[in-house]
Amino acid sequence: MDFSLTEEQEMLVESVSRFIDNDYDFDGRQKNAASETGFSNELWRTFAELGWTAVPFSEADGGLGGGPVELMLMMQQFGRGLVIEPFLANIVLAGGVLRRLATTEQKSRWLQPLIAGELQAALGFAEPQGRFNSADVATVAKRAGDGFVLNGRKNLVLNGGNAALIIIPARTSGKQKDRSGITLFAIDGGSAGITRKAYKTVDGHQAAEISLADVRVAPKAVLGDIGLGFDTLQSVMDEATLAVSAEAIGIIRAMHDKTVEYTKNRVQFGVPIGSFQALQHRLVDTLVACEQTYSLLLWTAMVCAANDPAASRAISALKYQVGSAGMHVAREAVQLHGGMGVTWELDIAHFFKRMTSIELLFGNTDYHLDRYVSLS
Repeated sequence: MDFSLTEEQEMLVESVSRFIDNDYDFDGRQKNAASETGFSNELWRTFAELGWTAVPFSEADGGLGGGPVELMLMMQQFGRGLVIEPFLANIVLAGGVLRRLATTEQKSRWLQPLIAGELQAALGFAEPQGRFNSADVATVAKRAGDGFVLNGRKNLVLNGGNAALIIIPARTSGKQKDRSGITLFAIDGGSAGITRKAYKTVDGHQAAEISLADVRVAPKAVLGDIGLGFDTLQSVMDEATLAVSAEAIGIIRAMHDKTVEYTKNRVQFGVPIGSFQALQHRLVDTLVACEQTYSLLLWTAMVCAANDPAASRAISALKYQVGSAGMHVAREAVQLHGGMGVTWELDIAHFFKRMTSIELLFGNTDYHLDRYVSLS
């Protein structure tokens, strides 16, 4: 495989990297995370102006025609900068469904404003009983005239508190865990019957619990074919798993580099602690973990870009590696920083929190190990 970047990809990396270094400082990030929306609307508009929100979409849809490789490159930098703006929720999750299923009219109504940074959206991919199983959908959509009435509950809806558009997978037929019978609905966040309980997650991001009680939707709210939404939902979840895995690799490399720098400057017994052989061995272990995980990320992104049938299996292998190696690096980073490593004021603590969330998001290590074996 050829892992070299094209000129356009190098420009994309440079653009995001320069922004992180020059315009996205940790103190500003913390201030924005504590705001009512949980992120900066001004910075989100900047993302759109720079073209980042358009990257994964086709040129026909007003995008830049990027794919898994471009997504990987951007998310690594977002991880390095601990970016809290809702790129994952808006562009990867909700945008991923819209670009796959929306009609021309629906794209004009929702996708174009999403790309322009004018619309906040969310995907209700999880339910309380689901345990990472996208097919476990208890939310029900029943026919009512020419439309539907939805009842159910979604949990951990990323960006759910801010979303003006909420995409809801609901069961229109079949049993609770059947893969067939799932339909995707695009619903106005202000619709009667929708109750939201927004909250901040441990990593500084935003999510919500969303309940639907007799929510009426028109036929134009249906995305794709009725009862055939599972494959699209699973495809979007796989892409999101690749995205957060790339973000995690940006995080663990940043933690490793910051820890190495700290051990060079922290003096104990009259010498830098980085001169202690025992600590050097531990830092070599974290470097090996970073490099192994990064290599697997490159391979997985290339497999996905080639539309290889083994892509889902590769993604599960990557997520397992990210969860195990990433948490090892995170724990070492916190421990080698000593008591400082868990303070609110130091970024290492927040890298650790985000890494912990990513380990659980879209399936933990146990889930993806089992999935990897089942797909063999």
